[in-house]
Amino acid sequence: MATATETDAMRRAVALSARALGDTAPNPVVGCVILDASGTPVGEGWHQRAGGPHAEVHALLAAGERARGGTALVTLEPCNHTGRTGPCAQALIKAGIARVVYAVADPNPSASGGAATLRAAGVDVEGGLLAAEAEAVNIAFLTSVRLERPYVRWKYAATLDGRIAAADGSSRWISSAESRADVHRLRAEADAVVVGSGTLRADDPHLAVRGIDGVTQPLRVVVDTRAVITPDARVLDDAAPTLVAVGKDADTAHLPGVDTVALPYGPSGHGVDVTALLAALHARGVRSVLLEGGPTLAGAFVAAGAVDQVVGYLAPALLGAGPTALGDAGISTIAQALRLDVTDVARLGPDLRVTAVPTATAPQES
Repeated sequence: MATATETDAMRRAVALSARALGDTAPNPVVGCVILDASGTPVGEGWHQRAGGPHAEVHALLAAGERARGGTALVTLEPCNHTGRTGPCAQALIKAGIARVVYAVADPNPSASGGAATLRAAGVDVEGGLLAAEAEAVNIAFLTSVRLERPYVRWKYAATLDGRIAAADGSSRWISSAESRADVHRLRAEADAVVVGSGTLRADDPHLAVRGIDGVTQPLRVVVDTRAVITPDARVLDDAAPTLVAVGKDADTAHLPGVDTVALPYGPSGHGVDVTALLAALHARGVRSVLLEGGPTLAGAFVAAGAVDQVVGYLAPALLGAGPTALGDAGISTIAQALRLDVTDVARLGPDLRVTAVPTATAPQES
């Protein structure tokens, strides 16, 4: 059974893993802390980017010989395969680690089996320590493996009466500067930011991350069924990569040099198929999506069962008219309502940020 010292070290490893959110796709975020034989922390690290050393390797390098006979706390079961880097299970064995405690078992068949390899080499292995905390940080990777699609976080800003714009279409700024800065944090943690053509026409958004140094810019995705986007759209500049998703028979001749993907139409015959869009993004290595689209696109994602988390920024203001945050989502009666579990409520300047997940996928208490 894990000791209090090991629990503290695992909590540190979880915090370390979060430093790489948005930087490691298609790989997971992982943190590792090494304790020497007496239980003193002697090394730590995290997986910083795809193709680079894994968390265990960084931590072992920091610990050096002090790792021998010690304990490794890792947020994800050490990998057991050779890709662009070697298997971490073997690195731990070679370093003389006597005990490995991991939080979450690796669901990826090509990388799992590290725990068994360690046990076969005589290493004491324990799993499940702070599993809920580690899973919450690494939910994008875990979702992508389990569902074979990216994890989708839908973000919107609205007044207390649920309006995302006034009757005349004006929407800047409903939310506060503090809320808008927080949105850039969410963008920085995502692999792709997705908007629809309605948002494109109304706001001409840029979608790149601002105000955060050293960030890996997410892929900017415009869902533009009829390819109405023009070459001078701000989202087509070189600040970040951009993908325009269009209907299967859309004419894109006016977009030379623009990365496009043609997709089938959705079940209603309007808009692109959300499942096909997510499959295309997954094939490109996208593991987390920040959905910033307007009510029509948000409704299509909800109808497709493809929203894993909702983040609503609620401003203390009333409009009384204007578009609402969510459009038609195929819900016609109260019995069909998508029920949510609120997982966090925070004050950001004058606004409230409410975070919730669909009840069926709400995380369990640890």
